[in-house]
Amino acid sequence: MAEAYPWQEALWQQLAGRAQHAHAYLLHGPQGTGKRALAERLMARLLCQQPRDTDACGQCKSCLLLKAGTHPDNFILEPEEADKPIKVDQVRELVAFVVQTAQLGGRKVVLIEPVEAMNINAANALLKSLEEPSGDTVLLLVSHQPSRLLPTVKSRCQQIACPLPSQAQSQAWLASALPDAEEHERQELLALASGSALMALSLHQQGVREQRALVVEGVKKLLKQQQSPSQLAEAWNGVPLLRLFDWFCEWSQRVLRYQLTQDEQGLGLADMRKVVQYLAQKSRQASVLDTQTWILDQRQKVLGKANLNRALLLEALLAQWAQLPGTR
Repeated sequence: MAEAYPWQEALWQQLAGRAQHAHAYLLHGPQGTGKRALAERLMARLLCQQPRDTDACGQCKSCLLLKAGTHPDNFILEPEEADKPIKVDQVRELVAFVVQTAQLGGRKVVLIEPVEAMNINAANALLKSLEEPSGDTVLLLVSHQPSRLLPTVKSRCQQIACPLPSQAQSQAWLASALPDAEEHERQELLALASGSALMALSLHQQGVREQRALVVEGVKKLLKQQQSPSQLAEAWNGVPLLRLFDWFCEWSQRVLRYQLTQDEQGLGLADMRKVVQYLAQKSRQASVLDTQTWILDQRQKVLGKANLNRALLLEALLAQWAQLPGTR
């Protein structure tokens, strides 16, 4: 059964308690808030033959088939490879599924995630199914970036904003998920995950604190001219490229903010505060702005899965970073 998160409980009671369901729901909100789990919980509830109270029973034929991944009236549409688009051919398969009769005699339920992975052709192919799903079909669309969706897709769905956990809920949930971690470790993970407890857990499992320590130590050695850009590019091989660009993007923003405000509260995590302050004091604002613009441009290419030479890109980033102090 999909995990239930405490910050979703009020919304869940509203959704599960409905006598009549919309033919299409658009569940949207920032990444890492548990939207997929909410969609899977609703999918199980909608397909269950003997639901108890607000949840699926977990015991009936329908629940057992769903658990095994062989439910004939369930269709999950997602990219064939992580971070790739959903293709129009995949949507055509979905459209063929929607017009069939339910094999178990109940509902058919479709889950699409993330919806924004569909290109224009794929989204257009979905429109008819969204407008007139055949039989008792419910489509559950999950989106991290609803602003990227076609208005025609959004207008055909009942839009549901998925709630964010409060700071206290995030801290409590992460404490129960990582009981052996120190309090300061959990706080650092939450800061690196922009407050998302689910993202914090995922980052912990990826060894993000160790990656961060390696990168921060490398940046300090770079600025002291104890290591070269090419040495560091090689040493950071195990750190995802987008994560590196996210961190450097954030640090350049903090350098600029400190130059403008002298506000020590905005220096970020303790591991880089002195470096950010040093760069703010030793660098020309125009140079920091130029570097930040370059980082943002390259980050867009990384996001767009451009065919980039990782080592050369990192060397270029670090060469710019090393030149910042002394430009004043």
